[in-house]
Amino acid sequence: MKMKHWLDLYAVLIRSSIQSRMQYRMNFVLGTLLAALIQIAEFLMIAIILNKFGAVKGWSLHEVGYLFAVMTLSKTLYRTFASDVHHLERYLTTGELDQLLTRPMPVLLALMSQNVRLMPAELLQGSAVLYWSLHGLMSAGQITWTAVPYTLLAIVTGAVILFAIGLATAAVGFWMTRINELQTLTEDASQTAARYPLVLYPSWLRSFLLVAIPVGFVNYVPSLFILRGEYGPWLILAVALLAACVLGLALTFWKFGLSRYQSTGS
Repeated sequence: MKMKHWLDLYAVLIRSSIQSRMQYRMNFVLGTLLAALIQIAEFLMIAIILNKFGAVKGWSLHEVGYLFAVMTLSKTLYRTFASDVHHLERYLTTGELDQLLTRPMPVLLALMSQNVRLMPAELLQGSAVLYWSLHGLMSAGQITWTAVPYTLLAIVTGAVILFAIGLATAAVGFWMTRINELQTLTEDASQTAARYPLVLYPSWLRSFLLVAIPVGFVNYVPSLFILRGEYGPWLILAVALLAACVLGLALTFWKFGLSRYQSTGS
């Protein structure tokens, strides 16, 4: 019952945050269009290069498009519902976190309900690339319709993994305060690298993206079964179990870091 109460409260705060953002609709529309152009241009650069060479390390354009789309949609899901986890540094340096500590609800839930970001450009672009990729792979006979539910599960588990990585990185801020550079490594750079097949990278970098920062489990590992039929359906279940474990560890680390938090005094 208590968990249901917090979730209901979270839903109310989410709606309030969205309503406040929609007060400036022209700004929202222009921001959406600009984000869409950036996302489209980014994928077109990849498509032009791969179209010229046909395939890279045995991975076709449709397969790379699939990796790109799953990562984009997982990141969109994470950043939509927990945007300010990525911006915890601002709360630490300005003392805004102290305000969240006074609220009669879990600090993490309060943080997640702040400044909810609607990301229609990323959602539409990711969905369009995913549809194009799946359609091309189905037309080639490489996959069947069963790839669709597996892909949806991969997107959800991928969002959980990205959230866990972001939360663990944010928790480091309770000691370091300044974490922008660390987030560039654990979130931005690693997610960009994982948009491509990990076979392109040397073994040490593959290990880094699978063990140290497990972004490879967001899209690459599930794709080995979904697109290529390798290992078996148990691989998807293993990724889901990993996502739950990583989330549990990140939440534990967050609680430990929060217990060590010292106010800025401002």
